[in-house]
Parts: sequence; C-alpha cells; structure tokens
Amino acid sequence: MLTVTSVNVNGLRAAAKKGFVEWLAGTSADVLCLQEVRAEPQQLPEQVRTPEGWHVVHAPAAAKGRAGVSLYTRREPDAVRVGFGSAEFDGSGRYVEADLPGVTVASLYLPSGEVGTDRQDEKYRFMGEFLPYLKDLRERAAADGREVLVCGDWNIAHRPADLKNWRANGKNSGFLPEERKWLGQVFDAADGGYADVVRELHPDVEGPYTWWSYRGRAFDNDSGWRIDLLAGTPGLAGSCVKAYVERAASHGERWSDHAPVTAVFER
Repeated sequence: MLTVTSVNVNGLRAAAKKGFVEWLAGTSADVLCLQEVRAEPQQLPEQVRTPEGWHVVHAPAAAKGRAGVSLYTRREPDAVRVGFGSAEFDGSGRYVEADLPGVTVASLYLPSGEVGTDRQDEKYRFMGEFLPYLKDLRERAAADGREVLVCGDWNIAHRPADLKNWRANGKNSGFLPEERKWLGQVFDAADGGYADVVRELHPDVEGPYTWWSYRGRAFDNDSGWRIDLLAGTPGLAGSCVKAYVERAASHGERWSDHAPVTAVFER
C-alpha cells in the first residue's frame, strides 16, 4: 500500500503552533506534500524541518515569505528535482518532485491569481508552461515503467460540484472558464492524460471540499472549494482504494484554511 497526503499549510510556522506537529506525529502517510510553506528551512522549528522518520526536501521561494513547497517521504527518494525547467517559475517555490520505487510524486502550488491583475497573468503563464511539462513527465515515466502523482493546491475548481457557490463565482479567479478548460485538458485522457484521483472514487458527490475561507461561517456551513487535487496517471489512479479529505471536527481545531487530502493506493 502507498498512502499519500497533500495539504496547503497556509504558513508552516503558524500551522506548527496550531496542531500540525501533532497531526504529523499521527499520520499514516508514506508521502506528504505541503504547499504554501512560506518559510526558509532554517526558519522552521526542528520538529517540522527534519522530523524523525522522514526524509524531507524543502523548496522555498526566492521571494521571502511567499509560496514554498515541501515533500516528506518515509523512504529516501532515489532522486529529487525542484522546478520543472521554467526560467520564470523554478525559483518561485511552486513545484518539487521525488522519485520513489515505481512512482514519481510531486508537490504543486499553482498561482492563485486575481482577475484584472498581474497575478492572473502570472497564473496563465504558469499554466501555459506547466501542461506541456505534465505531458512530458507522463511520457517519460511511462517509458521507464513508472507512474506519476502530482499533488497540491491547483487553485482551480474544475466543475460546479467542486465549489458550493459556483453560480456566484463564474467571473472569479479559480472558476473562470479558461481555467476550468485548462484543468479539463489535464484530465483529458487524449491530452494531459491524468486522472482526478479523488473524483474518480467519488463521482457523484458535491465536493468533498478542501478549502474554506476564514471569513464568515464558510467552514461551519461547508461553503467550500475543492481545489486541492491529486492528479495521477491512469495506472496509479486505478489502483486507488480509498480517498478522503481530513476535515477538522470544528472550526477551532483547524491548523490551516485547507484540509489534508489523502489517497491510499494498492501497489
């Protein structure tokens, strides 16, 4: 079995003070993908920088206090790569991948964007470079007899079932037609060639949501978005026997505005 968990920690130093350390000690995951770490490794407390029993790679952003992704693996990876060959984005703390036996696992933090600003343009540039890389990664892995799993905060809700208030968000970043079309390409067997692991196991449900705004009573009302996704090559996705969101029992017990997403694969 291979258990993989992905979560946007919304600042790892803050999350460590709110319950992440205790959650990490109790998780059964073999691989943990973190996004929005927002810290240099030396700024992190030791129990999250190099926790016992884990091999860890941190890929911070060149811009201080922004983005940042990390990978925690129980087994030492055969190889680790930061970035995806992008002159603009390889230093932005948005992508890291590791080779484990038979599978490459990646942690992704796709830009969030904001309509009418440079941030949205940045998001589109990232998307434009990243899809060709995903295709190439899948093809290279297939040639080597490997599977691929790209986990992270994709900052796009694919379909109306992936966010509570979809009618009101059609002109907002994260649910724009062009963003949804792009994600559809990722999950098109004839194009990107990846499968939405959680949706494959839960095809007819609303959500399960992974992010809830801290504003208002979004969490209590389960008014969320499903933007934390696990994209797997078909062979790996087809071996998934369980996939779920680790939603906190109450608003006060959250250590991030996102919840961990976990998938269990029978290997």
